[in-house]
Amino acid sequence: MTALAALYRQREHLSLRTRLLFTFGAVAALHLAAAGLLLLGGTLLPGPLAGPFSGQDGGGPPLALGLVLTAYLAGVKHSYDWDHLAAIDNSTRKFVAQGRAPVSVGFAFSLGHSSVVVLAGVLVLAGTAVVGQFMEDGSPGNLVLGLIGSGVSGLFLLAMGIFNGSAFLRAAQLYRQAKAGGVVAVEDLETRGFVARLLARPLARVRSPRNIYVIGFLFGLGFDTATTIGLLVMTTAASLAGVSQLALLALPLAFAAAMTLCDSVNGVTMMRMYRSALADPRRKLGFNAVITGISAASALFISVITLGGFLNAAFGLDDPLTTWLGSIDLGEAGLFLVAVLLAVWGVASLRRRP
Repeated sequence: MTALAALYRQREHLSLRTRLLFTFGAVAALHLAAAGLLLLGGTLLPGPLAGPFSGQDGGGPPLALGLVLTAYLAGVKHSYDWDHLAAIDNSTRKFVAQGRAPVSVGFAFSLGHSSVVVLAGVLVLAGTAVVGQFMEDGSPGNLVLGLIGSGVSGLFLLAMGIFNGSAFLRAAQLYRQAKAGGVVAVEDLETRGFVARLLARPLARVRSPRNIYVIGFLFGLGFDTATTIGLLVMTTAASLAGVSQLALLALPLAFAAAMTLCDSVNGVTMMRMYRSALADPRRKLGFNAVITGISAASALFISVITLGGFLNAAFGLDDPLTTWLGSIDLGEAGLFLVAVLLAVWGVASLRRRP
């Protein structure tokens, strides 16, 4: 264990390219694991392999393959939920502002989030009935886990939104200073003063991308995604004798593989955006201010919605405001945020061309 910890600490000193290979190699391993379970379950290979693994009549493989593809697409879709994007983007901004190149923020967050889904899938296939109680909408277990997930995500995004909001105000001030002919350095962009002191303790544990794994895990405790995959696993396991448990276990793994791929790409893209903004602070202060402002605003926006829903569920409120906040679905809105950030990056890139 000590050797593994030392190896991980040394990872920080590896080249950017090597760390990218590690990150996306892990993503590829998840894809291979999901495909391997399908193969072992006799879903893709007919003949001798299908016999011992595929069930009673072998009629399940085509359906199992379709369900796994559906789970994969669900993972892709969920990776673009606005809370995912806000957490990854704002965490990446914090690490880049510290002079680091955090290639694995998106991977760590989605791995933590999808760990809940994989764990639920394994427990369901093992016949653990209590998992169903946690996933049943309105049950005490579901309510408690939902409150933990929404409370942690709301407070984390609120802290990140305030931190990066302060960085946005600082960047805007320096942009005006630079336009007036002042000298600006990268160190000037660091968040300082009251906000830095206020958030020093809440963000003290978020020291590296690996700490984001815990945040992602806590985000996932609401079973918003585990419900879909868990019910899919339970339904198919109970009704289809022709689909093996190995093939069914590929469902949560396929979901995790898709989500880690998309979130990793998102994290690396945001890292490149922020690093390019800090590479030449005088020329790119406007770009830095814009993307920092967008990320901060998105985090604050999501935190208000999440905490409003948390208060509504925790205290049984029936007022129109928190009831409305608790009913908002931000799954589709994440694509809009991605489009806005890419558009800003594209415009900035075109303006830099001679």
